Amino acid sequence: MPDILEMPYRPEILNGYAAGEKTHTYRLGGASCLAGDVIGDWSFEQPLKAGDRLAFLDMSHYTMVKTTTFNGIQLPHICTFEPETGELTVVRSFGYPDFKQRLS
Repeated sequence: MPDILEMPYRPEILNGYAAGEKTHTYRLGGASCLAGDVIGDWSFEQPLKAGDRLAFLDMSHYTMVKTTTFNGIQLPHICTFEPETGELTVVRSFGYPDFKQRLS
């Protein structure tokens, strides 16, 4: 999520609220081991559970321009999401051939 880590940008999360606004507040972080890999604080009406999906809205500003495979982090899928239906469509995925091509 380079949009958040590298820019002063706070996206909306579908059914998420400002920290402290609802009963359950969480600090969200990324999957790398970097100390600064903190996305921010949001609150939710219900407690989050393992496997819950969080939809960050309007998140493509720098996501593909600033991608990295540092520490084994996979490149993000490019998806579209329809909040009215809950449908998530993967438009493009990346694999090892894409990683290898970036090295040459």
